[in-house]
Amino acid sequence: MSPSTTGTDPDVLLQDVIDRNPGEPEFHQAVREVLAPLGPVLEARPEFAKARVLERLVEPERQVIFRVPWVDDAGDVHVQRAMRVGFNSALGPYKGGMRFNPAVTLGTIKFLGFEQVFKNALTGLAIGGGKGGADFDPKGRSDEEVMRFCQSLMTELYRHIGPDQDVPAGDAGVAAREIGFLFGQYKRITGTYAAGTLTGKGTGWGGAQVRTEATGYGLVYFVREMLAARYEDLDGRTVVVSGAGNVSIFAIEKAQALGARVVGVSDSSGAVHDPDGIDLDLVKAIKLQERGRLAEYAERRGGEATFDEGATPWSIPCEIALPCATQNELDAKDAKRLVKNGVTLVAEGANMPCTDDAVAVFQDADGVAYAPGKASNAGGVAVSAFEMEQNASRNGWTFENTDERLQTTMGQIHELCRRTAAEHDHEDDYVAGANIAGFLRVADAMLAQGVV
Repeated sequence: MSPSTTGTDPDVLLQDVIDRNPGEPEFHQAVREVLAPLGPVLEARPEFAKARVLERLVEPERQVIFRVPWVDDAGDVHVQRAMRVGFNSALGPYKGGMRFNPAVTLGTIKFLGFEQVFKNALTGLAIGGGKGGADFDPKGRSDEEVMRFCQSLMTELYRHIGPDQDVPAGDAGVAAREIGFLFGQYKRITGTYAAGTLTGKGTGWGGAQVRTEATGYGLVYFVREMLAARYEDLDGRTVVVSGAGNVSIFAIEKAQALGARVVGVSDSSGAVHDPDGIDLDLVKAIKLQERGRLAEYAERRGGEATFDEGATPWSIPCEIALPCATQNELDAKDAKRLVKNGVTLVAEGANMPCTDDAVAVFQDADGVAYAPGKASNAGGVAVSAFEMEQNASRNGWTFENTDERLQTTMGQIHELCRRTAAEHDHEDDYVAGANIAGFLRVADAMLAQGVV
């Protein structure tokens, strides 16, 4: 980091980050969002500048990149690239998912890891922030191929992880199947049953109840808190959700359970509009059991359901929009359309699914509440931390107990964001509240631990 950086000027620091990390626009975007509201905080706390907290915070503590050779069912050899970034361990061991997707790059993982630092801090649990992944596509691969890839990856990764060092979990492309193969190889290599090394495990062998549902459920619990702050509730509200993975599916499930009418959902093939309300059993059958595409939904559902190939769901009129697919999926044009069609609340289920311009549209619109993913989708990592706690005590919790703790945690995050925003003259600004609160928790811990 340049010695000329003042430590109190976020704009100077952001430019330094861009210069030092070229070609990583998503990482730049994530850093920009965190730095934006920090100017007054840094002026009020000069000790942060003296200790160069910000300069240390935007630089990962470690970055590991390695090749993963594996053999497919036809006997052909493939070589993928995998990585694990430990961003900050001031609050606990690195904690964050592993993403398998052909588009994974170091910049993607750094943006996700940086976001994870503050998301994890908001939970109030003893976990730092990290992320990992590989440019491997599990779609269309046999179980045996996925197993061989996971075993090859863990043959290198095992030396960099552990319950008190770095605890990976699932993410896009990594579910219970992949976690099982990864854990099996870790156990085989180390000769230990260190259950707390990976989270997202099966409930029969160390996994936590509610983990599969946690991000989607937690998102809706956060939305419920946002509505309650406006003396409103979910009953009868029209909702649109993007994506068709676990986050989206279980957000739909919980929203419907709380009385909302979900009328739109999407996947990479296009968007479904079902004015009668999404048939969740049909979505689960197509996506979770058959691993198919939502293009089949309208034909099998009948009635007024339609499918728009290649489209996003943001043209469907709704009161609540939940982007749960991937980063930067919702742009300013989409945001303006949603506002015009009457949206009053937007909460992120994915990591940074709204572009900077889209966020500006929501924040400038009268009567629209907007929550960033580091607050609204923190339920997944919260339950991962619960899983670590259960593994450490050789214990297990019921579904009901875990779900109750999840609801409590999301309520606490919501209250922390609102209170922090108000204390720093950002009334009802969840973006400022989440970023300032997360920063202060991490920064104070870094100060206490010295220059490390």
